[in-house]
Amino acid sequence: MQITLDRSSQRPEAVPAGRARADSLPHAPKSVAESGLDAAMLADLAARLLMQRGRLRLNRAAEVLRLPISVLVEVFEGLRGQKLAQVCGHSGVSSEVEYELTEGGHGFAREAFGRCQYVGPAPVSLADYKDMVGRHSIRHQRLDAATVRASFADIVIDPLVLDQMGAAMNSGRAILIYGPAGSGKTFLAEHLAGLLPGEVAVPHAITVGGEIVQVFDPLIHQPIEGVRTDGLIRRDVDERWQRCRRPVVIAGGELTLPMLDLQFDPGTRFYQAPPHVKANGGLFVVDDLGRQMVSPRELMNRWIVPLDRDRDYLSLHTGFKFVVPFDLAVIFSTNLQPQDLADEAFLRRFGYKVHLGPMPAADYRRIFREACAQFEVQFDDAAFDWLLAERHVPEGRPLLACYPRDLVGRIRDFALYEGCMPSVTCDALDRAWTTYFCTPGSDTSTAA
Repeated sequence: MQITLDRSSQRPEAVPAGRARADSLPHAPKSVAESGLDAAMLADLAARLLMQRGRLRLNRAAEVLRLPISVLVEVFEGLRGQKLAQVCGHSGVSSEVEYELTEGGHGFAREAFGRCQYVGPAPVSLADYKDMVGRHSIRHQRLDAATVRASFADIVIDPLVLDQMGAAMNSGRAILIYGPAGSGKTFLAEHLAGLLPGEVAVPHAITVGGEIVQVFDPLIHQPIEGVRTDGLIRRDVDERWQRCRRPVVIAGGELTLPMLDLQFDPGTRFYQAPPHVKANGGLFVVDDLGRQMVSPRELMNRWIVPLDRDRDYLSLHTGFKFVVPFDLAVIFSTNLQPQDLADEAFLRRFGYKVHLGPMPAADYRRIFREACAQFEVQFDDAAFDWLLAERHVPEGRPLLACYPRDLVGRIRDFALYEGCMPSVTCDALDRAWTTYFCTPGSDTSTAA
């Protein structure tokens, strides 16, 4: 199917600070109509819950489905009106009314399980999801130089690279960080993501085309818990949403094009959102670009519309197509030279290209000292100078940020094994070096 793009669409404008607070979740719906959901979907969800739990009080159902009592009374009484459920206990308090399925209700619930096996927090509508992503858009957030520099004050990094990345994060464009392995590309991207201000509201699930798509992922989203209350006295917020820190998703060599589509489980018959949807409002890092099973050109062709228009097109297994926000900062990290990835026309799709390479000897020494302090290894300037002169220079090894921690860690390991105080000596450095690098002449095997 050919998709026609709306060329009139524009990136969202930045909103003044305070206009859209990420901790201002929507008000709790007071009725099925206000929930934005189809009554039939809620009936199916309630029936599946009753079949799974048996007898169930309304306040317990509210905890599972994250819906107010007023909405659930409407849903369960609807099932009761169709003789699919019945009241089996009542203490005089509406929240403690207890329901169970009738014989006909069990048949209805089995049919509901046949359509979908999702039992959990009720979904939100696609329209409400789009609105919430727009309210807490990452495009509204700005990193300023003072904040970035202060956060990296205790981290050894080229100030020029730091300023380039800070500006690039504000651009809303894709960023390419390139340089040798171990130069700190992924660390830089992750640390900058931690500086993104604000929070996001993540739905446990959304519904589209009569299907359920799970969005909240405990491996990706870090909840910010509010004040919890019991089922009788609930906060006046829609608990189908979870306040979270801005998410960070890192995809490495395992990334494939099918992973960027909805993941439908034919057994449970509901969907998992793709990783870039789960990353909405945050950061998506494609680590080690060029080493994936999908080529850089195929990946960029897949994302050329989302990167340009801030939206993506997804399809249900039924063929139904719909639009979701693509509201995230995308960073591509590679050990390859940009010209080895593709031609110049292709590279122009990256808004910023930032090189991260070897560091000056003074910075390398500082990182080495910090690694020694962390591992409680005694540092020695003379031995460090020997390392530069006798190992790095003769072998042409660049001074990369990853080496100090790895070498000092090996010194600590050998000291623990031998039961002695760990210290940086020429012999200790030489032993750590030969177990870290495949150096010429280090093969000590003998011929038979």
